[in-house]
Amino acid sequence: MKFKVSGLALMALMALIAFAMPAVAHHSFAMFDANKTMTVEGSVKEFHWTNPHSWIFLMVPNAQGQPEEWPIELGSPSGLIRQGWVPKTLTAGMKVKVLIRPLKEGKPGGQFLSVTLPDGKTLGDPSTRGNGPAANREQP
Repeated sequence: MKFKVSGLALMALMALIAFAMPAVAHHSFAMFDANKTMTVEGSVKEFHWTNPHSWIFLMVPNAQGQPEEWPIELGSPSGLIRQGWVPKTLTAGMKVKVLIRPLKEGKPGGQFLSVTLPDGKTLGDPSTRGNGPAANREQP
């Protein structure tokens, strides 16, 4: 039995593949320890308001008191806007506290949960406050 593939069917298949590729290319969050949270305090080095994920680069004093860069991955700008963010929410030099899920491998960095700004205002995922795994916060 022979199948004849029409041009329309071929274009539909190509469109389906093209739209599915971004979902396949998106990384997982397996690198972060979903069972642990920690708070890091430091000075904002840079804040990148970019798709698909925004980033905070935070300078955090290490055990020797020397500044160490912690890359912290956030959600997309559209999700941050819904949480009350604007592109200039964080500026270089700003002192903040950030609640994160740390990297499993133990290196500096993590997945953003919430941030406390110098004025005391907290922005982030409300599900990380009060109940659930984040309620048992580890303080460094």
